[in-house]
Amino acid sequence: MSKDQITLYGADWCGDCRRSKRLLTSLNVEFTLIDVEKDLSAADKVKEINGGAQSIPVIVFSDGTHLTEPSDNDLKAKLQALNII
Repeated sequence: MSKDQITLYGADWCGDCRRSKRLLTSLNVEFTLIDVEKDLSAADKVKEINGGAQSIPVIVFSDGTHLTEPSDNDLKAKLQALNII
C-alpha cells in the first residue's frame, strides 16, 4: 500500500485528526497528511468534499471515497473493506 493511496486532511489542533493518524500509524497504514491550516487549497478541497462544511479529518481513499470525522471502528472497517488491512 503506497502512501499516495490515502490522504488525510487535518490540522495539528484537531483531536479527531490526531486519533485517526494514531490509528493509521498503529495499523502500519501509509498515508499522506495535508495540514489544512498551512495549505489553503487543501482547506478549500475539504469544503468541496463536505458540501461546504469545514469538518476534519477528511480521509480520502484511492477508490475516490472518503470518510469525514470517522470513528476508529468506521475507519478500520473501511480499511478492511478496501483490503488495506
